[in-house]
Amino acid sequence: MSQRSIVALLGAVLVVYLVVPLVSFLASGGPLVTELGEPATLAAVRTSLVTAPVTTLLATVFGVPLAYTLARYSFPGKRLVEALVVLPLVIPPVVGGVMLLTAVGPGTLVGRAAAAVGISITGGYAGIVLAQTFVAGPFLVVVARSGFAGVDPTLERAARSLGRGPIETALVVTLPLAKRSILAGIALTFARALGEFGATMTVAYHPHSLPTRTWVAFVSGGVEATLAPVAWLLGAGLAIVIVLQWLGGSVR
Repeated sequence: MSQRSIVALLGAVLVVYLVVPLVSFLASGGPLVTELGEPATLAAVRTSLVTAPVTTLLATVFGVPLAYTLARYSFPGKRLVEALVVLPLVIPPVVGGVMLLTAVGPGTLVGRAAAAVGISITGGYAGIVLAQTFVAGPFLVVVARSGFAGVDPTLERAARSLGRGPIETALVVTLPLAKRSILAGIALTFARALGEFGATMTVAYHPHSLPTRTWVAFVSGGVEATLAPVAWLLGAGLAIVIVLQWLGGSVR
């Protein structure tokens, strides 16, 4: 057997393993079409479609400047900042949720201040967005940083030598050249926010997001009860994969 055949066979094993659950799910979706419009499921869809874009926007507004800073500048404590950004990616989401509760829970200064103005962090959209941002935000920073690092600094210096200021250079030269990576980071962040469960369930169990609704349905009714929320998440996931493949094809 040739080296190519061995490599292809080993890869095929993983592909089959990834495809089998998808095929099995699609084959089990008997009354799925009618269940997609179930009120509890639609409420979870609305919650996820409200919070995930807000999370992605916050991660973009604050994460892109951070990614640019980490890619372009050296400063004391840079390695520590990089480690702190990556940390949420390597700890279990539930642990992240517990950590967030110690910072924004009902008994904390932030929690009491929010309650004083009528905002329930641990029982509303605010808590879901905070949990999603903590877990998903680092994806944007890591991917966008890679994009900024891939931009040739001499192009920026050339723009500066032609009289453009640092902000104008970043807007006219750096951002367009790193655009594909930034967009990929945004797509990954949205996907991670949409599928976030552990931290979200810990910080804000209500209202149910789609992953939380999936868990509640599973506990109360078993696998069959989860078909509708899983189908919604699967559809969103496939759409995001298509976007990422389009971005990758555009780069090539």
